[in-house]
Amino acid sequence: MSITKKDIVHTISEEVDVPQQKVKEIVQKTFDAIIEILGTDEKIELRNFGVFKVKTRAARPARNPKTGEEVWLDERNVITFKPGKKMIELIQKKRKKKNSKKK
Repeated sequence: MSITKKDIVHTISEEVDVPQQKVKEIVQKTFDAIIEILGTDEKIELRNFGVFKVKTRAARPARNPKTGEEVWLDERNVITFKPGKKMIELIQKKRKKKNSKKK
């Protein structure tokens, strides 16, 4: 199951008792700011959440999976995300609970 921006807006709106339209604007402005900052090659460090960073991937040879033909991939920028310690701990705890219920 995927969570959409609409789902996030709905959840926040209910939790803080603010109209969805206002929350939607704030969430969109937050995403816009993240994109804008990453576009300047700055890293974004959000305590207890994680770090977004732009890295440059070197040019390299690759293979077309359909034809097996060798192709060359140019150097490109990619966005990486490293989760924070608190996020990792929370996810591990939730996964353990979920897996223990399956047994």
